[in-house]
Amino acid sequence: AHDPNNVPYDKNAPLEDRVRQSLAKSLENLQTDYIDSWLMHGPEDNWDDHFKVWRTMEAYVDEGKVGQLGISNFYRLEDVQWVYDNARIKPKVVQNRFYSDSGHDVEIRKFCLENDMEYQSFWTLTANPDAYRHPAALALAKKKDLSPEGLFYAFCMAIGISPMDGTTNERHMAEDIQLMTRLRGGEKIFESSDELAVIGETLFDTPDWRTGEEL
Repeated sequence: AHDPNNVPYDKNAPLEDRVRQSLAKSLENLQTDYIDSWLMHGPEDNWDDHFKVWRTMEAYVDEGKVGQLGISNFYRLEDVQWVYDNARIKPKVVQNRFYSDSGHDVEIRKFCLENDMEYQSFWTLTANPDAYRHPAALALAKKKDLSPEGLFYAFCMAIGISPMDGTTNERHMAEDIQLMTRLRGGEKIFESSDELAVIGETLFDTPDWRTGEEL
């Protein structure tokens, strides 16, 4: 995901130093001395290296420069569990691609809910167009005065997912802000399990998807 010619650290430095250099560059770029949430971009090749990185990150939480830690691109439940069980400072976020190849992370998301971890999704719209562009979803979106994409974001949030939104389109930004304003005002977009199932049950290529349990 990173430009190999523009990494924020010395590629030949020890892992711990790369972590320190990366955070220093982030703080510089953001013009701040504090980061709310800091994620490990992916698993290392072995657990020894993983925890070299993680222990270094934990030290910055101890110092007060970072509020919380998380992990990204961890698609095996046993790996998420191992990180959680062996970390001194537990991850508060799992950020993954939300797509059918991973079974939409059903078991990982369940583990997150059980352990007070936020599940954040990326590639949310790109990977799931069939779930919000079929006739029943389009009709429901119109009924709710939402775009189809907005309806899918609302669905994700209704089942405990925080979708990552990286749009640069001003109209889409305005739609997203309007949706969040409605939700924060207490509006419940989906009035029944049947409405929620309009989206959930169209993820047909995920055999472990259990709409009833997602409610």
